[in-house]
Amino acid sequence: MSGVWVFKNNGVIRLVENPAAEVEKSNGTSTSRRKVLVHLPMEEVVSSYNSLEQILTDLGWERYYEGDPHLLQFHKHSSIDLISLPRDFSKFNSVYMYDIVVKNPNVFHVRDM
Repeated sequence: MSGVWVFKNNGVIRLVENPAAEVEKSNGTSTSRRKVLVHLPMEEVVSSYNSLEQILTDLGWERYYEGDPHLLQFHKHSSIDLISLPRDFSKFNSVYMYDIVVKNPNVFHVRDM
């Protein structure tokens, strides 16, 4: 992940992925781009959990059914990694996308739409 750390006067910090978009947003001219998860071998945008689950299954990930009922979770027997995603695909954002990218190097990429 890249970006700029913004420090507020009250001591709170946050990572801004696209500082130019933040400036535009504060000026009322928001042109923020939506992020998408791309499966690199197929060069396809992941557009549903069905397609994502199929790709993850092919990579050795299995559904993990214990835990929070509001999450979809996947794990690999060969590692301690766990991928947790919101059950509602409309809440699938860049934070979850980057988690998948980190745990599956050279298979996924996050791009601006």
